[in-house]
Amino acid sequence: MIKLFKNVRLKGQKELKMILVEDGTIKKIAEQIAVPDEAEVIDLQGYLTVPPYVDPHIHLDYVFTARKEGALNGTGTLFEGIQRWSETKSDLTVEEVKQRAIAGIKKEMTAGVQYIRTHADVTDPNFTSLKALLELREELKDIVTIQVVAFPQEGMYAYKGGDELVEEALKMGADCVGAIPHYEFAREFGEKSIHKTVDLAVKYDKLIDVHCDETDDDQSRFLELLSALSYMEGIGSKTTASHTCSFGSANNSYAFRLMKLLKKAEINFISCPTENIYLQGRQDTYPKRRGLTRVKELNDAKINVCFAQDSMSDPWYPLGNGNMMMILDHGIHICQMMSFEEIDNALDLITVNGAKTMHIQDEYGLEEGKPANFIVLEAKSEFDAICERAGILASVRNGEYLLKKEPQVIQTDIEILK
Repeated sequence: MIKLFKNVRLKGQKELKMILVEDGTIKKIAEQIAVPDEAEVIDLQGYLTVPPYVDPHIHLDYVFTARKEGALNGTGTLFEGIQRWSETKSDLTVEEVKQRAIAGIKKEMTAGVQYIRTHADVTDPNFTSLKALLELREELKDIVTIQVVAFPQEGMYAYKGGDELVEEALKMGADCVGAIPHYEFAREFGEKSIHKTVDLAVKYDKLIDVHCDETDDDQSRFLELLSALSYMEGIGSKTTASHTCSFGSANNSYAFRLMKLLKKAEINFISCPTENIYLQGRQDTYPKRRGLTRVKELNDAKINVCFAQDSMSDPWYPLGNGNMMMILDHGIHICQMMSFEEIDNALDLITVNGAKTMHIQDEYGLEEGKPANFIVLEAKSEFDAICERAGILASVRNGEYLLKKEPQVIQTDIEILK
């Protein structure tokens, strides 16, 4: 099947392009392409066309559990959220987890997401969440790419045998090694969990994604150990530090020194703006910290950083709907990344940067030879897309429409509103 998409507005390019797609692959991108006789011609009408949104950090096994009996998080803190989940997860079934996860995936996909990295709580000898998400990864692979993290929500060592459960999850097919060092009983156990994470990643050739220093404690410093070990093993580009909230509370002298290691290690960062602005700073009076990592400084230093949804109505966060444009809007405000240049490049934080984090650059992007996966935004420029929080008009995967939407039409008799 041959398709020619015309009047395509690509990010950072003034002239409209054509994209020739054959058998789901981008064959050519140019200003003018001779139309093959058998081609279906599709006019994108000059709307901004970008690679699909990436959500590199979400917990699909937790979605829509916030109202579950016993799950209410009264303090709004990370640690009560973990406690409430621990107390209410025993009755999970694979089918129930799959049903909720599918509802979450649907919300993300209708907002333009085609790539998802989800954490699966493996501090469960039955591996209920892991089994459900591994099944969905396979069942939905034609319409959405899913990576699964073996995540010990209650700790590798705080939960007895948690390290063994993580390793078994990797054998079962999880894509990434996870950890939560700041939740371990003592700093030494947190450090032990980082060593174990790197060891397992090397042993099984897996990616790493650690819930790292998700706390306001400026002395929580597992990030430097993770960076050092991944650098020494030569796997920095396959390593991700999620949250790293304490890095935003650390003193500048320490941060300045650490930035050199972070750049050398080439690790990736994920910030979750909506969740961490909600969870962090709970023990502060005033001034009250934002709770996010140093996104702006990391970005300025050319260290890969991206945004993620994290939660949809679970014990940690009551809202969330999978709309990455909303996440981006919150993020650039909270992180004060709103120069005109930053605004024009803001979409990178929910597209190409997330793809780099997921280590899928070979299959991702609007480039010749890659799968014809992209979304069309209801905007004619990068600035307008951000300013108007533009929705999507289409999501295309392997050259076929996953969904289409009509541009917004306002009906009114008031002249000034037309």
